[in-house]
Amino acid sequence: MSLRVCAVAALLVGGVTAPARGQFDFDTPPIEYSTKPVTTDVTRLQADLDAGKVVLDYDERHSYLASLLKHLDIPVSSQALVFSKTSLQGRRISPRAPRAIYFNDDTYVGWVPSGDTIEIMSTDPVQGEIFYTLDRERVDRPVIVRNQDNCLSCHATVRTQKVPGALVRSVFPDPSGQPQLASGSFVTDHTSPFEERWGGWYVTGTHGRMRHMGNTCLQEGEGRNDFDREAGANVTDLAGRCDVKRQLTPHSDIVALMVLEHQTQMHNFLTLASYECRSANHYDKTMNAVLERPEDFVSDVTKRRIRSAGEKLLEALLYSGEFPLTDEVRGTSTFARDFSARGPRDSQGRSLRDFDLKTRMFRYPCSHLIYTPAFDQLPREIKRYVVGRLDEILTGQDATEPFRHLGPEDRTAIREILLETKPGLFAS
Repeated sequence: MSLRVCAVAALLVGGVTAPARGQFDFDTPPIEYSTKPVTTDVTRLQADLDAGKVVLDYDERHSYLASLLKHLDIPVSSQALVFSKTSLQGRRISPRAPRAIYFNDDTYVGWVPSGDTIEIMSTDPVQGEIFYTLDRERVDRPVIVRNQDNCLSCHATVRTQKVPGALVRSVFPDPSGQPQLASGSFVTDHTSPFEERWGGWYVTGTHGRMRHMGNTCLQEGEGRNDFDREAGANVTDLAGRCDVKRQLTPHSDIVALMVLEHQTQMHNFLTLASYECRSANHYDKTMNAVLERPEDFVSDVTKRRIRSAGEKLLEALLYSGEFPLTDEVRGTSTFARDFSARGPRDSQGRSLRDFDLKTRMFRYPCSHLIYTPAFDQLPREIKRYVVGRLDEILTGQDATEPFRHLGPEDRTAIREILLETKPGLFAS
C-alpha cells in the first residue's frame, strides 16, 4: 500500500471525511462553536456595561427588560406572546401568563413574567445564533452569561436546518398550554399555509377570511380535527385571555409574527450556508495536502455543497414559495411602521422593508437580512455564488420555478433598490 493511500485511510478512520450534507460536529474545526470567540450585539453591550459606558436600569415589574431592549435597539412593538410550554421555562408559561418575544434583525429576547432569567439569542456573523441568559434579580453589576448547556438540544435540529438557530413552532395546545404532540406540530415560515400558523401563540390583528391557529386551545377529548380556528380569528384585544399588564404592551402583533417567522428561518439558512462552505473548504484543504493536489483545488463535492446551500439561501432570500394572502392583514401595534422606518431607502423612496400585506408580505420580496453582517461575512466562495445567482435572477436570466413568483417589475425594482442601498453588492 502506498504512503498516500495509507494517509488517506488514516484520515478517513480519524473522521476527516466528507460529511453528509447538513451534518456538522459543532465543536471541532472548522466550526468550533463552543470555543471560538464571537461578536454579537450582546458581547458589545456587555463590554459597554463592564466599561461603565452604559447602565441597565431596573424596575420591580419587568426587571432589566425595558432597559435591555433599549440598549439592544429592539423595538417594544415587536412583542409576540407565546403561551405554549415550548421553552426552557415552560412550567412558568400558560395561557394566562404567556412568554414574550422581542426582536430586531440580529437579536431576540425572551421574557417570562414569573421566570428566573431573561433569555437572549443574538447572531454572530460567522457562528450563527448564540444563546445567553441574564439573571432578573437586581445586582450592582448585571452580567449577561453565554449559555453552553442545553440550548442546542432544541435549537440545532432539523427544525433549524441542523445549525444553531431559531424557530417559530405552531402546536395544538391544551388549556394549560401543554402541546398535544400526538396531534402534530408545524415549524412555520413565509411558506406556511395560514391555517398552520401560530398554534400556542396569541395573535392580535385582522386578517379577513383567512384563519390561523392562534388564540385558542384544544379542549379535553379533542384532536387536531376539532381545533376551533374560528374562535381565535381577527382578535384585536387580549383582555380576558391573558394578563397583559405583566407585559410591556398589550399586543402580539400579527405582522410582527409574520416577520419573526421569516427571519428566524432566514437566519438559519445564512448559518447553514456559512457552515457548509467552511466545512467543505476544510475538507478540501485537508485532502489536497494528503493527495498532493494544488492548494486551491476545489472538489466536485465542495462545488455541490456550495451550490445546494446557496440555492436554499436564495429561495429564502427571495421568498420562494411564499403562501399567498387572500385578505389584507393589519396589526394592532406600531410594529409595521417601526419596522419600515428602520431600513435604507433608495432615491425613489423604496425600501425592502416596505410591506404589502394584501397579497404577500412585502412589496419588494427580498429579505431585509441581506443588509446584516451575517450576509456580508459569508465565506467568499458561497457569497460569490449567491450574489452571482441573485444577479442572474434579478436580471431575468433565470425564470425557473423557485423564482417565477417574481415578475419583471419586481426583479427590476429589487435590483435598483439593492444597487443604491447596498453599493458594491454585485461587484463582490
